[in-house]
Amino acid sequence: MPHLRTYLLSLCASVLLLLLLLAACNAGSLETDREALIALYNSTNGENWDNPWQSGTPMDEWQGVTVDSRGRVVELDLSRNNLRGYLPTDLGNLSHLKVLYLGFNQLSGEIPAELGNLANLETLYLAGNQLRGEIPPELGNLANLVGLSLEGNQLSGEIPAELGNLANLLLLVLGGNQLSGEIPAELGNLAKLGGLYLHRNQLSGEIPAELGDLANLERLYLDGNQLSGCIPRSLENQLELFDLGGLPYCFE
Repeated sequence: MPHLRTYLLSLCASVLLLLLLLAACNAGSLETDREALIALYNSTNGENWDNPWQSGTPMDEWQGVTVDSRGRVVELDLSRNNLRGYLPTDLGNLSHLKVLYLGFNQLSGEIPAELGNLANLETLYLAGNQLRGEIPPELGNLANLVGLSLEGNQLSGEIPAELGNLANLLLLVLGGNQLSGEIPAELGNLAKLGGLYLHRNQLSGEIPAELGDLANLERLYLDGNQLSGCIPRSLENQLELFDLGGLPYCFE
């Protein structure tokens, strides 16, 4: 049955080609992860980190790097590690990344808009640095994000309304920056939000009535701004920890 034999050989060749292509794609992805980490190392004076990486060793042996069963980078924790420099756009290529902790270093420059490409990211912690510029609205694309902390930087401009798209967000910490403008009413869409920290900025205007719709909000810090008006009365009995900057509750 020559035709059957030819068919089977062709089928085997196709399967083998598919496996080779999958292996190549996976290898390329691993290489992309490695290139992104090396870009971070080079842009933040890695040789002078408190715990520098040894480039000749596997990624899973690098301090602060966690990989999954396929070798993809899922967590990067380099907090308090003496990083000096800027965040490279290459970080947006870590497609499997779930946790990014780079707090309390001496990072400067702007937050790359490419971080908005990290579709699997659950925690983004960049607090305690010297980051400047505006908060990228692209961060509103991070649908799986549960925690976002940019506290204690030198960020300016308005709070992006796009942050109101983060439907799974539990904690939003933007205090200790130079943010201005009004609090976006879109933050009232964050139905799961338990903590909102906007203290010590230059925010103005009235508190959006939409914040009163946040049934899970328990911690609210608004002190150190130039806000006016009053706090939505619906929050009066649910807040457990708060500093409202002396603003009164609204009358019904």
